[in-house]
Amino acid sequence: MSVFTRVVGQDRVVDTIRQAVTVPGAMTHAWLFTGPPGSGRSVAARTFAAALQCERTDDPGCGECSACRTVLAGSHPDVKVVDTEQTFIKVGEARELAIEAQARPTMGRWRVILVEDADRFTEQAADALLKALEEPPPRTVWLLCAPSVDDLIVTVRSRCRHVRLGTPPVEAVATLLIERDGIDPSMAHYAARAAQSHVGIARRLATDEHARNRRREITSMPLQLTGVGAALSAAADLVAEAGEGAEAVSADRAESERKALLEQLGADPSARTQPPAVRSHLKRLDDRLKAESRRQQHDSIDAALTDLSSVYRDALLVATGSEVELVNASEPDLVTSLARTFSVDGLLAALETIGLARQRLIANGAPLLVLEAMMIGLILPSAPQGRHTGALG
Repeated sequence: MSVFTRVVGQDRVVDTIRQAVTVPGAMTHAWLFTGPPGSGRSVAARTFAAALQCERTDDPGCGECSACRTVLAGSHPDVKVVDTEQTFIKVGEARELAIEAQARPTMGRWRVILVEDADRFTEQAADALLKALEEPPPRTVWLLCAPSVDDLIVTVRSRCRHVRLGTPPVEAVATLLIERDGIDPSMAHYAARAAQSHVGIARRLATDEHARNRRREITSMPLQLTGVGAALSAAADLVAEAGEGAEAVSADRAESERKALLEQLGADPSARTQPPAVRSHLKRLDDRLKAESRRQQHDSIDAALTDLSSVYRDALLVATGSEVELVNASEPDLVTSLARTFSVDGLLAALETIGLARQRLIANGAPLLVLEAMMIGLILPSAPQGRHTGALG
């Protein structure tokens, strides 16, 4: 099966990648893939890497050769994938990438440096890459991924060929879940719509009952925000749920990575006290895992806010009589009730309040304080407004 089937609902992007690997002169040394969450920008970049290394020059991206399989599995020696969980990629890491980019390919035709979160480069780190991006060796290619071009400094994005991905159609995501994962069609369509076409989230909703139940809890919050007490409780619930999930994942990883590190250093894992040199390595590991856990908590909260904003968005569509399909079409009573409770201006203000909270989280605001302020801003009006300008009148 071709690697290009992984890129869902992005025919124009697939055409661009195919042309780059097959048409003489169409290839360039640095690419920037952008698109909203769930659009598949990192999947498109990995697909591109596989096509570049594919052993079948007559049909690059076959998906069956050893090169394609190892690239997609993340084990190809000439494809460096940077998928950090940390909040920022610092200058030291950027310099290491620049040095690695100078190496010749060992097995494949290209040395590929794929950075899945290029928007996390600090300004100093991005500056450290400029020379490597502008004048890489002949067989080196950079594949950078970011939500938008504005997330990278001008001097970096100006050195890249830009490939913009859009949100894939709900139907395309549902079809993928049905054909690839064997999901029941009705569940696949629900999950694709509720995930707003984010493939990873859609798969989790389709296969994980806890994820579906948790989403229902989040989308039911707007009508429960009857006062300050309820708002503070809702904020605490979101933070606690995200924190517990991040801690559980971190604990599992910490144990395995600590054991692997001690084995690599030749230390005794059962020793009560480790030598100073070993302790310094363990300290760096702990610091990295803590940073990853914080990032995971922020990502979990951001996903919850996406679900929360979808309810206000749907209520706004109902209130204004829009014919656009609802994200939460399976919960019409909830959406209609919210549309009758808020004015159109109130629904717009609610969406702005959630958007502001997301910006504050990105700026490393304290999650509980940010969400408390947001939830207080979403408290229900004391009585139905009755001032709608759309279908609800």
